[in-house]
Amino acid sequence: MALLDAEMAGFWAKLPLIRKLLISHPEIEFLWWMDSDAMFTDMAFEVPWERYKDSNFVMHGWNEMVYDQKNWIGLNTGSFLLRNCQWSLDLLDAWSPMGPKGKIRDEAGKVLTRELKNRPVFEADDQSAMVYLLATQRDKWGDKVYLENAYYLHGYWGILVDRYEEMIENYHPGLGDHRWPLVTHFVGCKPCGKFGDYSVERCLKQMDRAFNFGDNQILQIYGFTHKSLASRRVKRVRNKTGNPLEAKDELGLLHPAFKAVKVSAS
Repeated sequence: MALLDAEMAGFWAKLPLIRKLLISHPEIEFLWWMDSDAMFTDMAFEVPWERYKDSNFVMHGWNEMVYDQKNWIGLNTGSFLLRNCQWSLDLLDAWSPMGPKGKIRDEAGKVLTRELKNRPVFEADDQSAMVYLLATQRDKWGDKVYLENAYYLHGYWGILVDRYEEMIENYHPGLGDHRWPLVTHFVGCKPCGKFGDYSVERCLKQMDRAFNFGDNQILQIYGFTHKSLASRRVKRVRNKTGNPLEAKDELGLLHPAFKAVKVSAS
């Protein structure tokens, strides 16, 4: 990513990569961006694509927090859907000016802290810049932006991971919301970096739990599960079979009837 644009590092590295992907793959309708600190934890949830037929950009967020309050956490840019069209390329152009590292990013950070509710003092980041862009240019962009909060396109790990056992006991995959989150996002964890909001030990432990929570939904097809969400070891939960291909796919994950896109072979 650094080679695509050396100045767009850190928070901003995704923008030049997304532009490259959109241009290089005109056959795709939507690109789903996921930050490296986010993971899918509901393997059975189906995105309500029909809901977004008139939208080009789908993020987890709240209209009131973005447009009325200008709150810097009114949306999240760690997991989003972006339609492959000229509108999206224009949005990337409008989104990126605060990104170049150095003086531009530092000065833009001061503007964002001054203009956005509750934002701490630090350099400009892509999420704050998007809140600022939408709040100040709603007439230009707002009609094609869908702020989704009916399910967890982004789910903050701090309020989810310790509740996984409760979810397993009371709910089931396919809900996608607080009962069984589609995405668990480890915001503030920097296990590979020098600075983070949480300890590396805590982040890695909870990341393992999240991975195992999602992995169990696949393992159950073949009669296995993790011994606990804290363990990478697995155990058998169904009797052995002479035909291991007879998978018990209760969630319909192996051959789902729903297909998001059908690409022509020609």
